[in-house]
Amino acid sequence: MNASAENYNFSELYQKYGPMVLRRCRAILKDEEKALDAMQDVFLQIIENKRKIKSVCASLFYVTATHVCLNKIKSDKIRSGPDFESIAQIMADDFSEMEKDKIEASLIIEKIFEKRDQKDSLIATLHFVDGYTLEETAEQIGMSVSGVRKRIRELQKYSKKIIKGVDA
Repeated sequence: MNASAENYNFSELYQKYGPMVLRRCRAILKDEEKALDAMQDVFLQIIENKRKIKSVCASLFYVTATHVCLNKIKSDKIRSGPDFESIAQIMADDFSEMEKDKIEASLIIEKIFEKRDQKDSLIATLHFVDGYTLEETAEQIGMSVSGVRKRIRELQKYSKKIIKGVDA
């Protein structure tokens, strides 16, 4: 049964949801230290907003962890500036086609999401990476299925434009 966030103390939340949050952060960030930092940020966010939270459940922590991790990735990119090393690797002759394709795909994905709403990256992560259905994705982020479907369609259309621009 879901309970109000105000009815939980930090140690109860941490014991119950900590392992799941850490797994999620590790899966997205691929770095143990960053994952541990992100996990702390997730719990801090939930504790700070406990008056606004109507119920505490696993999906609240899962979505919050996803948001926090995507924000960390985005802020790391902003702080580090353009990835000139990756661009140089693409142009280098001694890389295999597969390595060039991976780097190019990474740059395309970065370009697709740089000017999009944060919800779009969350929807894309839940639906395409985590394999959630449209219904599950909608439930996780608190939108209607038709709203999620519309965003995915818009994102796919926008992605095609970006890819055509990259290929041109």
